[in-house]
Amino acid sequence: MDYSAVREHALGLPETREDFPFGPEARVFKVANKMFGLLSFTEWNGHTGVGRLNLKCDPTEALMLRDLFAAVIPGYHMNKTHWNSVMLDGTVPAPEIARMIDRSYGLVVKSLPRATRRGMELRWGEAALYR
Repeated sequence: MDYSAVREHALGLPETREDFPFGPEARVFKVANKMFGLLSFTEWNGHTGVGRLNLKCDPTEALMLRDLFAAVIPGYHMNKTHWNSVMLDGTVPAPEIARMIDRSYGLVVKSLPRATRRGMELRWGEAALYR
């Protein structure tokens, strides 16, 4: 999954918006004003312009993903327990990146205040929010 495909997938999730609080080079994906992803470019393994995607993650799953994929590392400039950085170098399969994006989004939706979360569940259905 490349930079454009990641952006398209994230923006396709219900009530997601894109923001640039850290400047034009860092796209932040938010739901109900809470961040679930950050997309930027970085240098990786001697290559410049590699996409880097920071995603929220369950702590146990975060460690497992880091063990499975060399391109998944502790979240850059984030809480290393709850965030991973995924280097978009082509080594992580696209369906796995999509699953990680969906999981990050779902974790953030689950953490929203009950009234906000219930409103989203009624509008979109739980299957659309917690893939």
